[in-house]
Amino acid sequence: MEMAELRALLTPDGLRLLDSMPPVTTSADVAREVTRLRAAGHSPDLVSAVVGQARLRTRAESKFGPLAARMLFTRAGLEQSTRLPVAALHAGRFRDAGLGSVADLGSGIGGDALGFAGIGMDVLAVDADEVTAAIAACNLAPFGSSAEVRRAQAEDVDVSGSAGVWLDPARRTAGHTETSRLSRPEDYSPSLDWAFTLATQKPTGIKLGPGFDRDRLPSFAEAQWITADGSTLELVLWSGELARPGITRAAVVMTDGQSHELTAPADSEDEPVHPLGAFIHEPAGSVIRARLVGDVARALEAGPVAPGIAYLTGDAALTSPFVSTFRVREQLPADVKKLGRALRERGIGRLEIKKRGVDVDPAVLRTKLGLKGDASATLLLTRVGSTRIAVLADRI
Repeated sequence: MEMAELRALLTPDGLRLLDSMPPVTTSADVAREVTRLRAAGHSPDLVSAVVGQARLRTRAESKFGPLAARMLFTRAGLEQSTRLPVAALHAGRFRDAGLGSVADLGSGIGGDALGFAGIGMDVLAVDADEVTAAIAACNLAPFGSSAEVRRAQAEDVDVSGSAGVWLDPARRTAGHTETSRLSRPEDYSPSLDWAFTLATQKPTGIKLGPGFDRDRLPSFAEAQWITADGSTLELVLWSGELARPGITRAAVVMTDGQSHELTAPADSEDEPVHPLGAFIHEPAGSVIRARLVGDVARALEAGPVAPGIAYLTGDAALTSPFVSTFRVREQLPADVKKLGRALRERGIGRLEIKKRGVDVDPAVLRTKLGLKGDASATLLLTRVGSTRIAVLADRI
């Protein structure tokens, strides 16, 4: 969003117009609303801002729920923002540590700051971008003086008045995604050298991508990976009072409004390989990233199907919030033609395809299988040594 568009929007008439907008989901919706608003005599800047915000509010519902209907966004800010349930998890860590105020450095549109303010903490939200900081101020306005927003570089902010720090360093590399393995200090703004130094001086949470190079994890921090609704979203490094004694590795799985956590003093030792059993378990991404698969395997009386493959198998009828579990029907030929014929003979027309350790494009494979029928199943593709295996299963 350009500043001219934001200025046009941040007026009583502009905000009323935005709040009166119908849901804007598709390109056709955008074209219709642009035509309607221009015909009503609204300025190009206001029309662009209002229609853009209406579309972003629709997209934001998956992250912010009903709260999205009163928030403002930038496209990049929405993509990078923390989901509200995850922000609440972060805020709870500060509350549990007895910290009543936080400096949120690199606050973006205020996703995490909303979580902090929502539990009664005093928040100083800081962002270097003028438009983003202005939008964060709008989103945090309901919290009054307990939420201050400031436009500044993180390194220039005096955080001595805050009990703790939350830091979401911006990724400098173009095309960065949540799973990119950025790890060099210069890949981030502020740099990781600066961030890690601050974390040794003050209780700090640092949000990083889940694929961050584990060899660069600082020894003083607790590392917590978070999976929510099937997606592994982030790694958080916790220091000072925010780090829990005796814990260096943690995996959180959030699903259906529930949060589950597995913790350990170090990476867990893997279980020996097991022969294919009655069940296959797929650990959540956070469990795999935290290298706690061995602990989950022991709880399930299971082991990996092959060395280095994060599919666990066993005969015990056990499951866990840290895995997706599948009941094995049978092992089928891995050859595409034979596999397709076997699936058609079983009347399987709806097939979930999952893979680990094999170079297969599920979308391409699906077209080659020629599926027919009304039955449904899950196909798990993996390898044992150099041999590919295909396992037909049902998700539990």
